[in-house]
Amino acid sequence: MATSYTVEDWQRSDAYHNSFLIPPDEALERARKASDEAGLPSIAVSTAQGKFLNLLVRSHGAKRVLEVGTLGGYSTIWLARAVPQDGQVITCEISEKHAKVARDNIAHAGLASKVKLLLGPAAETLKTMQPDQPFDFIFIDADKPGNLTYLLEAKRLIKKGGVIIVDNVVRHGMVANPNADDDNSKGVRKLLEHLKTDKELDATTIGTVGEKGWDGFTYIVRL
Repeated sequence: MATSYTVEDWQRSDAYHNSFLIPPDEALERARKASDEAGLPSIAVSTAQGKFLNLLVRSHGAKRVLEVGTLGGYSTIWLARAVPQDGQVITCEISEKHAKVARDNIAHAGLASKVKLLLGPAAETLKTMQPDQPFDFIFIDADKPGNLTYLLEAKRLIKKGGVIIVDNVVRHGMVANPNADDDNSKGVRKLLEHLKTDKELDATTIGTVGEKGWDGFTYIVRL
């Protein structure tokens, strides 16, 4: 048995499993293509990760979902499909260009009535939020140096028992590498350092491999 693996191995594995579990989807494929054609960075969640988010929201019966980092709306579509007809996804995006692409993709998917896109720096947007009801589920997938700021606001905005997912927390093992001093790795470390001592949050990190390479997410529950 092989003792080392490549991204191609992981991509092949994702494609194999997806062929059984995730049927082709015109709206999602169009969203990814439109994002690529608009020159957006290729950093959206993978197909399997999008389905995972969708299943999480559905299994928790979440009606109010907050997303930090819209990009082209690929993950937003997965999230919006998971909430009931009277549910809502609020998504935050700093780039006007990205927001324009996302709005078009979301509308094409028939989900405009379920999604509210807020344009501007997420740290400022979140601090102004005073919702009548707390969120059930929050997905954080934005700039990594802002992770701790986003987490603290998410903690304020989510209900007890609610789930917060923070993406891209392994980063090809760089977060655990003491010689890696890039801003993204340091942003994740600050998040982990806070979670170690915050008694109102419980969490674990799950490493992942797949078409997006080697990464992982942190699953957090508000106690």
